[in-house]
Amino acid sequence: MTDGRRPHALVVMDPASFRVQFREPQLRRLRSLVQLTEPISTDHLDTPEARRRLRQVEVLLTSWGCPPLTAERLADAPMLRAIFHCAGSVRTIVTDQVWRRGILVTNAADENAIAVAEFTLAAVIFAGKKAPFLAQDAREHRADRSYTSQRGELSNRGRTIGVVGFSRVGRRVLKLLRVLEVDILVADPYADSAEVAAAGGRLVELRALLRACDVLTLHVPALPSTRQLIGTEELGLLRDGATVINTARGAVLDTAALERECASGRLDAMLDVTDPEPLPPESGLYDLPNVMLTPHVAGSLGSETLRMSESALDELERYLSGQPPRAAVTADAFEVSA
Repeated sequence: MTDGRRPHALVVMDPASFRVQFREPQLRRLRSLVQLTEPISTDHLDTPEARRRLRQVEVLLTSWGCPPLTAERLADAPMLRAIFHCAGSVRTIVTDQVWRRGILVTNAADENAIAVAEFTLAAVIFAGKKAPFLAQDAREHRADRSYTSQRGELSNRGRTIGVVGFSRVGRRVLKLLRVLEVDILVADPYADSAEVAAAGGRLVELRALLRACDVLTLHVPALPSTRQLIGTEELGLLRDGATVINTARGAVLDTAALERECASGRLDAMLDVTDPEPLPPESGLYDLPNVMLTPHVAGSLGSETLRMSESALDELERYLSGQPPRAAVTADAFEVSA
């Protein structure tokens, strides 16, 4: 679309995401690029009003709350040429019909990776100091500080950090870990050893990484091949006192196996994602003093999400000027990415 026309567009996301991701500056920029009619945003595509809007739409801007773009829904959008996703994974919305139609798809996974990597760095630092678990102990034991001496050396210097997945987030984690005096091991069957070395890590087999690391942090997508990638056997290879951090997807970690290890006191865990999510109320992980649970907050939230909507608008500008996208999602990449 290079003839100077402003195509019709529709924003498809839940109302909360729209309010956060499209504030006045972003709306003003969007209006300068495309034609918008009411409603500007919707999270339903099956109402008569939404179906009428889809018939004239060339561009969708999507985010959390967008329903799957099924063949039936796409049939109502004969002019649709591009989907600019204002979040990370498009796995829940893109279907085979999107690829068959040759529709351009981009995402903002690189921008979302920033927040996840920052959260991971904080988790790694806290793991070295056992900070969340000492905080819980202080709350329970008040003035009794004997717990600290029982945990041995509380330090990050000289630790070995095991990063599973040289993904967008994994690469950023390596970059941020450079502020620490640590050794970094990476396990990823698709990674290039020279690229890993340039990023500050050393590529090794998964089992070797597990045996050597003090902190294990997971950054792989949820795929059939990665389901419970870290299970009973893998957790058993970790040294006593190691901490498991998961900010990726709950399914890549065997929850029951991890609970057993943490209940024994051999391993600690810091989990931002779980399987299932959320955990059922009866899960023993809630009660373990050496487990920190956060409600999937590592990814972009609040003002952080503006990075992603701005990135989508950048992609929209490139599309309108005939430039190639920077963050296109392809059918091939879709099979091995989040």
